Amino acid sequence: MSGDPEQEYFVDGMVEEIITALSRIRWLFVLARNSSFTYKGQAIDVKQIGRELRVRCVLEGSVRKAGQRVRITGQLIDTASGAHIWANHFDGALDDIFELQDQVASSVVGAIEPKLQQSEIERATRKVTASLDAYDLYLRAVAQFHSYTEEGMREAIGLSKRALAIDQSYAPAAALISLCRMHQRQQGWEPISETDVAEAVRLARQSIEQGKDDPDTLWMAGITLWFLAGEINIAERVIDRALALNPNSAHAWNASGWVLSFQNQPNRGIESLQHAMRLSPFDPLGWMFTSGLAVSYLIARRFEEANEWADRSVVDQPRFGMALRMKAVLCAYLDRLEEAREWLRRALELQPDLTVATWKTLAGAVAISPEVLDLYLGGLRKAGLPEE
Repeated sequence: MSGDPEQEYFVDGMVEEIITALSRIRWLFVLARNSSFTYKGQAIDVKQIGRELRVRCVLEGSVRKAGQRVRITGQLIDTASGAHIWANHFDGALDDIFELQDQVASSVVGAIEPKLQQSEIERATRKVTASLDAYDLYLRAVAQFHSYTEEGMREAIGLSKRALAIDQSYAPAAALISLCRMHQRQQGWEPISETDVAEAVRLARQSIEQGKDDPDTLWMAGITLWFLAGEINIAERVIDRALALNPNSAHAWNASGWVLSFQNQPNRGIESLQHAMRLSPFDPLGWMFTSGLAVSYLIARRFEEANEWADRSVVDQPRFGMALRMKAVLCAYLDRLEEAREWLRRALELQPDLTVATWKTLAGAVAISPEVLDLYLGGLRKAGLPEE
């Protein structure tokens, strides 16, 4: 590599971009380039690097060039075990070095962030309960949220409250409680009292104040304030700030897509959700991305495409009530009424008291465009959902 100044310049710049992008993830401790560059070009065991730099993971890679084409490979390695957490490669042209550097940095960071968090969750799960701190409790809560069950959601709230008991200013835990309450309400899981809703809204606002520089805290709080309090302007500003802090946050792009679509801006919503999928194609919450795309394409009146995305969502997460209801709505608009009734039956198994009236009541607190609400409820009526 040292014999090709252009390639070396490209690699150094790309590493800088990746370090900068990783540093935007607030829960990550990222070493500066001066420390990591001391190992450049050396064949050193990652376990040794872990010991010397006191880090749990190392991101390493290489570049191969053929003419104006380059292939960049990257591996994320656990320094304790030497196991690969993530590996991938990226191909591009050197016609615009800066654009390629940006693309690679965005792709790498977007892909490894969920992998890193999953690795941290597994580490926290292995720890002895008595030694858990606020961060470990929060990670366990995230794992319970990912399970997406009624019991898991309750457990996530309990773990997050334990984290707040240790550190009252721990904003991610406060935001996660509010997000869990949002999902409990939209799923129809157990009665969520107005007191619970008020607490969730209070915690969302508190977390924004205390975690104003944490992208994950901001998107969780923002989407909760949209859904539980109808505060669309605040929600949009908060989610936009999350994206400004970390443009590679797939979950912030997902939150943006949902909010935009329900404001009857489906094309912008589709762009945000597709960007989320490009950043994190194997995300543990990827079924939210695909369900959001189903909603967006429904609102754009592109029913066949919407139905394909809804199919992907229900396969990946068959307990997500919104995806089941979307299948009923879409099949109804596609005049596949027998299928629509079957999907509605499955949705009612999860939420037996669902009616047009209860959905109107729920939607009353959410900032949803009247045109979008009419389209959605029209599909549910056509599928056979009773008025009362």
